[in-house]
Amino acid sequence: MRVRDAVEADAAALGSMTGRPQSVVRDMIHDRSVRVGVTDDAGPADAAGDGADQAGRSADDDADTPVDAVAGFVAFDVRDGVVHVTNVEGDPDAVRRLFEEPVRFATREGMTVEAVLPTDGTAVDAAEAVGFVAAGSGPRIDGASTTRYRFDPEEGV
Repeated sequence: MRVRDAVEADAAALGSMTGRPQSVVRDMIHDRSVRVGVTDDAGPADAAGDGADQAGRSADDDADTPVDAVAGFVAFDVRDGVVHVTNVEGDPDAVRRLFEEPVRFATREGMTVEAVLPTDGTAVDAAEAVGFVAAGSGPRIDGASTTRYRFDPEEGV
């Protein structure tokens, strides 16, 4: 799996993972830092992981990314000096690897990372595997219980 910045061509694939309309996903891609994990056999359109294919075209210029080429994604932003994971979806291995993206950014910038995760999802194991610790209960989302998780680079992993 390769991890790269999300582009508009990923909107259909991410929308299928979240159940959100493509327009909402496109807004997320523009408004937040979004990284996608693409399968190694996703094709040569972005072999360098830099958003451009060998002919120099942007991945935004190409057709939609196939749904089965995306193993997962993570979206995060920074507010009040804290990195907030706003969405994470995908298979367990992809989610674990993708959690490393906001952690790496936060560590470099000297910030903590927070995430509110469903208590019954695969994201909990992945978050704990990269050093997140439960920090209390979170809000109910769509009627489901959540837990607030925090990663503090000062505490070491």
